Amino acid sequence: MTTGTTSEISTFKGVAGRLSAGRIGVAGLLLAVVAASAPLMVTAGVMPSIYGVMGITGQPLLFVILGVVLILFSFGYAEMSRHVHNAGAFYAYIARGLGGTAGAAASVVALVAYSAMQVGIYGIFGHEVSGLLRAHLGLSTAWWVPAAAAVAVVAGLGWLKVDLNVKVLGVLLLVECLMVGAFDLAAVADPGPDGLSLHAFDPATLAGAGLGTALSFTIASFVGFEQAAVYAEETSRPHVVVARVTFLAVGFVALFFALGSWAMSVAGGPAEITRLAGEKGPDLLFDLTRARLGATFTTVMHVFYVTGMFAAMLSFHNVVARYAFAMGREGLLPAALGRTSATSGAPAYGSLLQSTVSLLAVALFAVTDDRPTGDPTAPVQRLFTWMGNVGALGVILLMATASAAVIVFFVRRGAARAQAARLVAAAAAGLALLVIAGYAVKDFHVLVGTGPGSALGWVLPGLMGAAVVLGVVYGLVLKAVRPEVHARIGLGNEAFRLEKAAATAGAPTAQRKVSP
Repeated sequence: MTTGTTSEISTFKGVAGRLSAGRIGVAGLLLAVVAASAPLMVTAGVMPSIYGVMGITGQPLLFVILGVVLILFSFGYAEMSRHVHNAGAFYAYIARGLGGTAGAAASVVALVAYSAMQVGIYGIFGHEVSGLLRAHLGLSTAWWVPAAAAVAVVAGLGWLKVDLNVKVLGVLLLVECLMVGAFDLAAVADPGPDGLSLHAFDPATLAGAGLGTALSFTIASFVGFEQAAVYAEETSRPHVVVARVTFLAVGFVALFFALGSWAMSVAGGPAEITRLAGEKGPDLLFDLTRARLGATFTTVMHVFYVTGMFAAMLSFHNVVARYAFAMGREGLLPAALGRTSATSGAPAYGSLLQSTVSLLAVALFAVTDDRPTGDPTAPVQRLFTWMGNVGALGVILLMATASAAVIVFFVRRGAARAQAARLVAAAAAGLALLVIAGYAVKDFHVLVGTGPGSALGWVLPGLMGAAVVLGVVYGLVLKAVRPEVHARIGLGNEAFRLEKAAATAGAPTAQRKVSP
């Protein structure tokens, strides 16, 4: 998974201002980013919701369509990764293409979006672990107890080396994929009452009031592939590794989830799958598996359902910690967050910030939970579903904006003709992502189970709107009050090298300079 050697990024800020380079290769990075997609969590938790809550029987087709959109997006995104190596990824790319103010806004959106998605997983994790304890040990435990324990464990791992985290993620991911694959084969070998039907790939199955929410859920299932760029400073050959992993991750996730959702439809029967999913929720996968592979296999699958959620939490934690590190390094957050651990080279202070936010979020939903022990309302229907989709909306907006930034970046450098195919792909993806964002906001009331005009249906997506406004205002304030900080947004280590060169030449400060 790793190269076996380490090197340092030389920066004007010294060793504490860099991430250790050369620690992650293609295999290790692929495992880390795909783990964020949590194959078993998506199969058991997200797929039944799309079938049952949104009533969209064409879920497999959705994965194929969005897989194509994200492949188009990846052409420009991956090419950008060859020119910009920055743990800030999205916001760095946006800053390099659209300027420092847009970059500041993107940094706030990214921090809020990924934090929301990670915090949401703590809810469903706590609910599932408390359910296992109750079923197998007879212990009645509130969901927030295992959730808080998970926050503590993830916080500890956040201080350790990246390669250790990759090994943990890799083992869990491999087992998850094997178990979902076993279910897929069993469903095909023993289909439901309608046999091996391809009805789920009929475009007519995408009709319904819940399409926008289903699109958001499906995009959330892909989230993770774009995180390869976050680790660019820690890979052996970022100009090659990041692009390769991005395409591999998108392709794998699209095919894996399209097949998995189709197998679930086949096992339950296209005519019955929405009813079954609505009645059983996350238990649908396990009931269908128990009928084909037995109780023992299903129990083991349930355990790895929980460990898969833990893998996703750990992966998102690492990403948020690196965003906080990049922002602290560039002056968007307190400078202490832009320092790494002297022993491991990990962004330890960014990790600590994320752990604190997670603990506060779990505490907030715990103290407002007035339901009996075992009720999924607060941990699953609210914390997991609400926060997961708010975060997914933020990532959709980031991808659409990054697509525009890619186009501007290469056009300004006179490379439009050479990069024409990639720029066309980026434009098509950007437009498609904006349409998806519009549908997601319009149908958010379906997600929260309220009417079209409900306040909650607008307040939740409004959190992302507030993050955008806050980020833009912050960027404008920086431009007026601290222009030197605004000038280096998105430059990362390059800014430090420019500062050093300017100091050597006797200049008062480094001006923004973007390499071609």
